[in-house]
Amino acid sequence: MPAFVWFALAAVAIGIYLSWTAGRLDRLHARVDSTRAALDAQLVRRASTALEIATSGLLDPASSLVLAGAAHDARGAPEEDREIAESELTRALRIVFEEPEQVEDLRSRPGGEEFIGELRTAVRRVPMARRFHNDAVRSARAVRRHRLVRYLRLAGHAPYPVTFEMDDEEPPTLLPGGAAAT
Repeated sequence: MPAFVWFALAAVAIGIYLSWTAGRLDRLHARVDSTRAALDAQLVRRASTALEIATSGLLDPASSLVLAGAAHDARGAPEEDREIAESELTRALRIVFEEPEQVEDLRSRPGGEEFIGELRTAVRRVPMARRFHNDAVRSARAVRRHRLVRYLRLAGHAPYPVTFEMDDEEPPTLLPGGAAAT
């Protein structure tokens, strides 16, 4: 009888552990989904703000074309090309706002100060959202790598989480202390 009790306790303990692990993995996958949605929202906000600035008539025609093209491509990119399109938008922002004089000229125009403020906020939130998403992905991957999780297929049919890798370096002129600082 004592062997049966120990066996039953061990089975219950293993069952509780597996249930807890499956629940944790489910919560991590939900966190990955929510951080991805937040990242997508920030990327759309950044592209929309860039497109708004490009079509406002406040920039020179060449800068407007470069920025509008990159923002349009980023907003409409298919999922498999999204990282590249978002990186191209980052590079376009750095090119257009490379010169402090360009930022100051935009700020001096009517409505320019608001555009710069919106762009600065949007550009600063993208790296944070991407970092949160990639951290959530790493946490989910760490749990999914455990042998027991793999052998018992505790992840079910959930897709393997992937990080979002892009160039998200802010234009220096939009950083605190840069030409756009207030």
